[in-house]
Amino acid sequence: MKNIRHSKILEIIENMDIETQEELAEELRKRGIVVTQATVSRDIKELRLVKVMASSGVSKYALIDNAETGISQKLIRVFAESVISIDSSNNLIVIKTIAGSAQAAASAIDSLGWQEIVGCIAGDDTILVVVRESQPVNDIINRFQQIGR
Repeated sequence: MKNIRHSKILEIIENMDIETQEELAEELRKRGIVVTQATVSRDIKELRLVKVMASSGVSKYALIDNAETGISQKLIRVFAESVISIDSSNNLIVIKTIAGSAQAAASAIDSLGWQEIVGCIAGDDTILVVVRESQPVNDIINRFQQIGR
């Protein structure tokens, strides 16, 4: 039953701008799946759904991988407002953030899904980004600097 419900949720958010858990629960009920708000909340976490800004201007649920190039507007703001400096050495990028913001900013980087990035590690105010050696680090830095502008 859970797999069917998850499949229906993905179908619904793909075809509709769903703004709230209650709205999602109602759409499931219309399709014959009776759920509580608590179940919908758990499903949202399990499916890794995030809120993104739709082209219509409303906030809606989306898969994190499909969320407007993989990053929600909130994460863009967090990244843009918390980065203090960006530096590099070979295929490593070091991003300094305001205290306590590195993990949220790193989450934003991870959700971008850029194939050039192997991964990143965050502390309290520093993020280490590992770039594939075949990729030009300066291009990645320029793309980071464009986020939120």
